[in-house]
Amino acid sequence: MPDVLFNVVVMKKSALIISLFVLSFGVSSLYAQSPKPENQPKKPKNIILMIGDGMGTAQIYAAIVMAQDQLNFNRFKFVGFSKTYSADDFITDSAAGGTALSTGKKTKNSYIGVDPEGKKLETILEMAEKNGLSTGMVTTCDITHATPASFIAHVNSRKQMDDIALDFLKTDIDVFIGGGLDRFNKREDKRNLVDSLKKKNYQMVYKLDSLQFIRKGKLAGLFYPSHPPKISEGRGDMLRTGVRKAVELLSQNKKGFFMMVEGSQIDWGGHDTNSTYVVNEVIDFDKAIGAALDFAERDGNTLVIVTADHETGGLSLVGGDIRSYKIKASFAWSDHTGVMVPVFAYGPGAEEFTGIMQNTDIFLKMKKAFGF
Repeated sequence: MPDVLFNVVVMKKSALIISLFVLSFGVSSLYAQSPKPENQPKKPKNIILMIGDGMGTAQIYAAIVMAQDQLNFNRFKFVGFSKTYSADDFITDSAAGGTALSTGKKTKNSYIGVDPEGKKLETILEMAEKNGLSTGMVTTCDITHATPASFIAHVNSRKQMDDIALDFLKTDIDVFIGGGLDRFNKREDKRNLVDSLKKKNYQMVYKLDSLQFIRKGKLAGLFYPSHPPKISEGRGDMLRTGVRKAVELLSQNKKGFFMMVEGSQIDWGGHDTNSTYVVNEVIDFDKAIGAALDFAERDGNTLVIVTADHETGGLSLVGGDIRSYKIKASFAWSDHTGVMVPVFAYGPGAEEFTGIMQNTDIFLKMKKAFGF
C-alpha cells in the first residue's frame, strides 16, 4: 500500500511539473509573438527640419553661454555630425547645401534643386505633397533665397529669384512665411504673382500680427519687400510665431506634414564677422526650436531635426567667463568653411541621426522615416 501511495504522489508531482512547464512555455511564446507596444519602432507622422544657416558648434555654444545655459538645444538627446562639401567644392554654398538636404544628392554650388548636370531633382517637400501630406516653410530671409528655394525650386543659379518665385506656383505648398514680397508683385516681367496666389486660394498676410486671424487653409505670409531685418533691429518674434502658426495649420491634415524652418541670418552674422549678430540670431532660432519641440512633445508623432547647411566665419571661442556669461570670439575669415556641422534630433526615429553622416543622409533618413 505505501508503494502505491508513493507512485500516486510521484505521478501527481510529475503532472504538476509538466503543467507548469507547458504554462510557462505558453506565456513565453505569447510574449515572444506579441512584443509590448512601447518596444515597437515608431515612425513619425510629421517632420520638422530646422536649418540654422551657417551654424556650427561654436555658434551654438556661444549662444548657450550668453543665454546662461537656458537654450532649447539642451533638450536634445540624439546628436550627430554632417559633412557638408558640395559636388564641385570642399566648401559648399547654401544652394548646394540646401539641395543636399532636400534631395539627397550633392550638386554644384549655386545650383538649386538640380543635379550637377542640371537635371531636376525631387525634393522631400514635393514627395510629401505627392503622398498627401501638408507642407510648409518659415524663414527669416527672402522666401526665394537659396535655402528655402532648394526645397521648392529647380534652377541652375540661386540668382534666378524671380524664376524661383514662379516655382511656388508650380507646387501646392500649404504655408510659407518670410520676406520677399517684391519677387511676387514687383517683378521684371510685370506679372503679379500675388493675384496668382490668391487664385490658388492662398490667404495673403503682410504683417506678423495678422497671422492670429488665420485659422485654417493655405497661407502666404510675405512680411517684407526683401529680407526681414535683424532680430536686433526690429524683426520681433517672427520666426517662433511663424512656426507656431504653420504647425497649427499644417497639423490639421490627419496624414501629417513636412515643414522646413530656417534661421537664415546666423550666416549673415558670420559673413559680417559679428559675434553679437550671430549669438542674437542663434538665440532667436532657438526660440523657434522650442516651439517645434513643445509641439512634438504634445503630439508624440513628430520628428524634429535641427542642423546647418554649413558653418560660416570659422568662429572660435578664444576666451570667456562662465560666471558672468561672457565670451571672447574670433573669426578665421568672412565666408563659409568646410568643417562638419551638428545634427540634433528629437522624436520618433531620432536615434537614426547620430554619428557622422553625409548631408545627403539627412534626406535619406527623412524619406525612410516617412516611408516614402
